[in-house]
Order: sequence, then C-alpha cells, then structure tokens
Amino acid sequence: MRALFIGGTGTISSAITKQLVADGCELYLINRGTRSGTLPEGVKLLQGDIRDEAHIAALIQDLTFDVVADFIAFEPSQCERDYRLFKDKTKQFIFISSASAYQTPLSDYRITEGTPLSNPYWEYSRNKIACEEYLIKQYREAGFPITIVRPSHTYDERSIPLGVHGRKGSWQVAKRMLEGKPVIIHGDGTSLWTMTHNRDFAKGFIGLMGNAHAIGEAVQITSDETVTWNQIYEAIADALGVKLQAVHVASSFLAASGSYDFRGGLLGDKANSVVFDNAKLKRLVPDFVATTRFDQGIKGTVANILAHAELQVEDPEFDAWCDRVIGAMQEAMGKI
Repeated sequence: MRALFIGGTGTISSAITKQLVADGCELYLINRGTRSGTLPEGVKLLQGDIRDEAHIAALIQDLTFDVVADFIAFEPSQCERDYRLFKDKTKQFIFISSASAYQTPLSDYRITEGTPLSNPYWEYSRNKIACEEYLIKQYREAGFPITIVRPSHTYDERSIPLGVHGRKGSWQVAKRMLEGKPVIIHGDGTSLWTMTHNRDFAKGFIGLMGNAHAIGEAVQITSDETVTWNQIYEAIADALGVKLQAVHVASSFLAASGSYDFRGGLLGDKANSVVFDNAKLKRLVPDFVATTRFDQGIKGTVANILAHAELQVEDPEFDAWCDRVIGAMQEAMGKI
C-alpha cells in the first residue's frame, strides 16, 4: 500500500505512522520538517507547508496513492484545498473529524455514528461538521472516495489527558499533584468519559485504510472502556505515586471565569457523559479491539514524561489561577 499523511507526527497519527512503517507500507508524509527527527526510519518525507498549495501540487505531481489522510484539516477551506490536490490522486481520502461534533447536549448518552451532529458551544466542532458536509457533498456529486473518522479523547506517551489544564499543556496539573496541592476536577467528577490510547486508535484506523466498505462512511474509533473523571484523576495520581487532592468546580463556573476558554472544551465536550458504541467499526474491522486500559496506559505516559524533562512544561500562570479558583471555592464553602 502507498499512503500519504498530511501531518503524521501528532498524538493521534504518530502511532499509525510507526505501525504502518513496521508493516511495510510505502508511507509519505507532508511535513514542514520541524519534527522530522521523530519520524521512524523508512518514512518518505515530502517537505513543505500544506498551506502552499502550488508547492504541494508540484511535490505530488508524479505520485498517486491508495490512501491520503489529512490529520490537520480544521476548516472547510482546507478540505476544499485537499479536494483540489487529491481528487485524481487517491483511491481513498480519510478526513479526521471529531467526536465533539456530536449533538451537544446529547439526547442519548450512547453515541453511534447516527447521533446527530450539532455543537452550539464550540466553533472547532462546528467547523469539523462543515468539513464533513463539504466532503460528503463531493462524495455524492463527484465520487470523491472519502472516509470520515471521528476520534474522541486520544492520548499518547507525551501528554497526560485531562479535563482542565492551562495553555501550556497538562504538566502543571501533574506538578501540583506531586507537590500535594489540590487540583480542579470539573463538575462532580461522576460524568462518564472515554480515553483511547493512540496505539489502540491506530489499530482501527489502519483497518479502515484501503477498506472498500469504508468508502462514503463516517466511523468513530474509541476504546470500549468508560470511566468517570474521578477515576481518571485517581489513576493519574496513582501513576504519580501520590494521593489525589481534588476540588470539584462546576463546569459552568469554570467556563464563566474568563481567564481560560472552557466553554468549548468543557460545556461543548468533556462536561457531558458519553458512551461510544463501536459496533460499526467492528463490522468494518472485525479484529479491532482496544486493549489498553486507562489505568495501565497512563502509567506508561507518566513514566515517559517523568523521564523526559523537555515534556515537563511549567505554567505558573495556570498554577496561580488554580489557587485563586480553589481559594474562592473554599471561602464560599466556609460561609455556608
């Protein structure tokens, strides 16, 4: 198989890249070269910026592909560009959408690919919906061979997945845990969530590549494990070897705080209970099974971060904000 990835080094795509190369796939990556040092041996790098359409068209002029996948398209204009570039160049085009595109708030916590798409809280999700609509139109009217993939909260060994963190990532929350300081959990921590390790995501994704039955379809790829946010934070604390000191704060309060934009990421996503039904994926990829339980996967993530200082990006601004919010909550409770 000859495949082309736009991106290929991110949280979702890096495990796919590694596995495809190990399987002998002829894999090309369009990449600006800023992270080329992390690419596995055997990847064919097409160095360029996907936003430079003329340059990319020249790079792929003599190439055709069995699969093209864009991991970094977020707006319809970017999908329009992909259509122009690849409409005569590939047998399958895979667009990475998002499970946050599903109806928010949900009318049924059980999510299938038939769940309506609607998210008034998050522009990111609305843009993903618009991308899907554009590509479906090209499939129906021009025969563009699309497959839409909807991941949910996917993590790897480079970042701890959380509900509430600052602009510089999740390390500061882990640091607070290590220092015995309280950390914020949105809501009461009992809402249901699904965490998917990128190695498990890769199994489903690779099974859809070159799969004739996936053309024209939208497919979600997640773990079958459902956990509460309290369980998620407990597992992180356990991996760090500390006792969790949790302070629960209403998602609406966090979204209204003004210092950080939690409206989309919380009210439009993580504050809602979700349970994913992967029956469609398993029909298309019969041997798919997610095997990384969260409490096991997060131990590998934490161990890797603790071993690599460059992944420990501190965020004093977020740390101070947490102290203010927690202080306000404790003061309010003291007055009741």
